[in-house]
Amino acid sequence: MKSMEELGQLKPFQARSIIEELRKGSVPAEYVPFFTVGRDNWLTFIEDDLANYIAEGGAKVRFLSGDYGDGKTHFMSVIQHLARQEGFGVSFVVLTRETPIHKFEAVYQAITQQLHGRFEGIGIRNLLRQWLETLAEKEEPSLAQLADMAEALRNLPGMNINFANALTALAHNRFVPLEEGEEQEERDAAQEIIFHWFEGGKVTKRELKPFGIFEVVNKSNSKQLLNSLNVFLRHSGHKGLILLLDELETVIAQSASMRNAAYENVRLLIDNSEHAEYFHIFFSIIPDVLLSEKGFKSYDALWSRVRSIGQKKKLNYRGVLIDLHRTPLTSQELIELGRCLRRIHEISYRWKAEDSVPDKLLEDVCTNQEKMGLLSEVRLFIKQLISILDMAEQGETPSEELDLEQHIVSSQQEMDQEKVEQLQPSWDK
Repeated sequence: MKSMEELGQLKPFQARSIIEELRKGSVPAEYVPFFTVGRDNWLTFIEDDLANYIAEGGAKVRFLSGDYGDGKTHFMSVIQHLARQEGFGVSFVVLTRETPIHKFEAVYQAITQQLHGRFEGIGIRNLLRQWLETLAEKEEPSLAQLADMAEALRNLPGMNINFANALTALAHNRFVPLEEGEEQEERDAAQEIIFHWFEGGKVTKRELKPFGIFEVVNKSNSKQLLNSLNVFLRHSGHKGLILLLDELETVIAQSASMRNAAYENVRLLIDNSEHAEYFHIFFSIIPDVLLSEKGFKSYDALWSRVRSIGQKKKLNYRGVLIDLHRTPLTSQELIELGRCLRRIHEISYRWKAEDSVPDKLLEDVCTNQEKMGLLSEVRLFIKQLISILDMAEQGETPSEELDLEQHIVSSQQEMDQEKVEQLQPSWDK
């Protein structure tokens, strides 16, 4: 976690943005280090995997398990931050009705749009623009050099021919002089078509044919194109690709046919990782995904690969399952998190919070949460504390007037409602 001195450098608008995101149950990616407390064992072994296995050519799939409120999404954000520091390309995708895992072409599209790495901005378009700029900085390539580059791209192990041809077409679009009568607007339109294809957007085969691209992104080729993206990331100076897929548990609420299609894609991703290099996938799940009859058990082809997950009573920090529910934050770590939230709230609303919300109150919130068997629920702690800070900033005296047990109950009810809404299978309708 960042020091209080570093926290003090936040501007009020930045602090308020953090508070507003926390109200929604998430942390802005760039501020993840402000909230990284506890779970040191998990992070130590993940960091070791990234630096000494994935970056050396390994591949792995891990499942991040925790109940609603245990901090899964935040932990995924921490992994994202670590992976970017290590020099990987990283994509963090939340599986929603717009991005359902049973439609992997939609997931591929989201992966390309959420891609971060050693380039400015977000998304594959910005990665490609930087690649073109890098080519231009060396010296604008000649036609012969472009031909050599095209051959080198096609010969990269694991590179899909359409992906290589699309890269070549982008380079030609940028560096080959305009032909007689050709307008720059035509070049720009052609570039947009190629970018759109890389992003998994809807383009026609007729539009793609002039660029040597013979397939639109679809269910059957999207996994191969994902491998090609990883190959290109390596080619452009990244150590590999880290893929974070959050909220896989939404699958449970879908129809049987959609669940089966979703689980088949999970199985294929697991199988692909066995032959992949420089690749790590993390799926976030709730325990029901492993225990429920509508979970992995319902699809034999997947269950045969994952049935041993979570069966061991002793924690294995190098195992396939990262079990946050069995490794909750301690009271002291929650109090440390509470002090951080209090300072950000102070900066956000320009007030002095410590007098109204002292450490003793933070301790009392932890004690009551522990008494009710809810200490592991980090989101519940955050929700409670932001509410208490809001009340105090508006003139109430929470330490005297607040019934902490009742406050926990009402906060828990709000979270339960959020959970119900989150799991609504609206895409089945």
